[in-house]
Parts: sequence; structure tokens; C-alpha cells
Amino acid sequence: MKNLITGGAGFIGSHLTEFLLNRGDDVVILDDLSTGSLENLAGIASEKLRFFSGSVLDQEALQHAFTGVDRVFHLAAAVGVKRIVEEPLESLRTNIHGTENVLDAACEAHASVLLVSTSEIYGKNTSDSLSEDADRVLGSPLKSRWTYAAAKGIDESFAHAYWQSEGLPVAIVRLFNTVGPRQTGRYGMVVPNLIAQALDDQPLTVFGDGRQTRCFSYVGDIVPAIVRISETPQAYGQAVNLGGKREISILELAERIIALLGSQSTIQLVPYEEAYADGFEDMRRRVPNNAKAAAMVGFDPATELDEIIRSVAAGMEDSRRPDSHGYAESRMQLHR
Repeated sequence: MKNLITGGAGFIGSHLTEFLLNRGDDVVILDDLSTGSLENLAGIASEKLRFFSGSVLDQEALQHAFTGVDRVFHLAAAVGVKRIVEEPLESLRTNIHGTENVLDAACEAHASVLLVSTSEIYGKNTSDSLSEDADRVLGSPLKSRWTYAAAKGIDESFAHAYWQSEGLPVAIVRLFNTVGPRQTGRYGMVVPNLIAQALDDQPLTVFGDGRQTRCFSYVGDIVPAIVRISETPQAYGQAVNLGGKREISILELAERIIALLGSQSTIQLVPYEEAYADGFEDMRRRVPNNAKAAAMVGFDPATELDEIIRSVAAGMEDSRRPDSHGYAESRMQLHR
């Protein structure tokens, strides 16, 4: 099967690329490298992999990338709370117009689509266990944090409408705080940020009071589930949660990272107004209900938090070695 991964040079996209290639599939990546990096593809050299440098906002780039494609994994998006708050207009354009372009191109190519969405769409809903039909509770549309949630909701609405009106086979997954090696803290991702600080024995910066809770999931558990959902016809026209099992506060997470890595770091609470530009608002709690994914594809995230932390730390330490960089382009076709 020939797969197109938009945003395939990003954190999740690179792991998905590796998974599909290991199955023997062909993979085409379209990525403008605004947040992704060819370094994420280091060691994944394959003659079955082609890379196009371009944006989902570029119709010509999409036309080239879609040639002969059977299935599309649409991951390209503005990512990270920090970037979304600081670059709201660019984020809206990429997330809304880019998704419409991809869905249009998929219709023309007669390709199926797996749209990667986010738990952000639930907004400030702090229910004990968020199911796919849970209410969305969003703040003011004039706050950048909620424009992202609104944009991803529109993405899902577009996908559902294309399935309903055009017969496009498209499924949606909502990811809850996926973490793992290759993830960068550059755009506000909490786990790599805290681990990098712990490895350097620097104070771990925890925003607000640290009592906000999340359920972190490991990319190695999430990627196979994404692929299985893309291959499940009953998922077409639906959204499916994929998240971790264990709820933990950010303060507890920081304490666990320090203990597990043997760091000399302390914890420093930082007010939100010092950490982010205007327009930021946080969620106190986000807990997924994975029952639908479990019933549909047997999803059961097995990787424990300690193992996730060790894996991220090991990947970060490896990337810091002087000889760890460089990409063997001779085995990958590059189209810039």
C-alpha cells in the first residue's frame, strides 16, 4: 500500500513512517519542516520512502505528493500551545485551509484518510472520563488557545461532511498528550521540557500551581492503533479517542522525573502570565475514555509512565551526542 503522511517529519509522523515502512508499505511524506525535521527520519533510510518539501496550503505540492496514493494520514498542523498562542493567524490557516485541501485532494485521488485530531477540542470540559460525544466547553474565541480548539473542531466537521456528502472514507483520532522520543519541548510540550531540564540539573518549570492533570500516552502504543483504525471501515465518519490510562498532575510528573532520572533539579512554579503571551488559558483536567478504541481495535496502552520517561530521556541523551546527527539521504528520494 502507498501511504501519504502530511507532517511526516514531525514527532508522531516520523514514528508512523517507521512503522509503515517496517510493514513493507510505501510512504510519501509532505512536510514544510516548519516544526518537523529531517533529523526525525535519521536511521529510517529506505527506497520505499519519498520526501516532498512543501505545505498543505500549496496545491501544487499536494498534487505531486498525492500521485498514486492509496491512504492518507493527515498530521500536518500548527502544533504546541506556545506556537498556537503566539502565531494564531498562521495556525488557523494551516489547520483549517490545509485540512480542506487535503480532503479535496483525497477525494480526487480516491484515497482513504485518517485525520489526526486532538483532545484540545474538548476545551475546558473536566469530566471524569471524556467520551467521543462529550460536550465541548470552549472559552472566548478572542483567546488564541480556543481558536486552536475551534479550528480542530472545524477540521473534524469537514472530515465528517466529506464522508457524509462525498463518500470519502475518513476516520478521525483524537490524541491525548502523546509523548516519546523525538518530541521537542520547543513549542511548549511539557514532558520533553521537564526532562531536558532534569538532565541538565536545572529547575523544572511547572506552570500555574501544578495541580492540573493529564493522561500521557506513549507514541509506541498510539501509532499501531492509528493504523488499525485507518483500516477499520466502521471507523469511517467517526472520531475515536486515543490516550493514556494514568491521570497525573504536572507537579507529580515533575517530581517523578527528578526521582527517576536521579536529577539534582528543584521545582519552580511559574505563573501562566510569565510563561505565555496573552490569549493563554489552561485546562484543569483532561482524562480520556478509551472504551471505543478498545472495542473497535483492541486498544490497550501498555507502556507505563516510568518507561515513557526513561525512553524520552534516553532519546534526548542520544540526540545530544556529537555523532548522532546526519541523515542518509542516499536511501530516500528527496523532492524539494
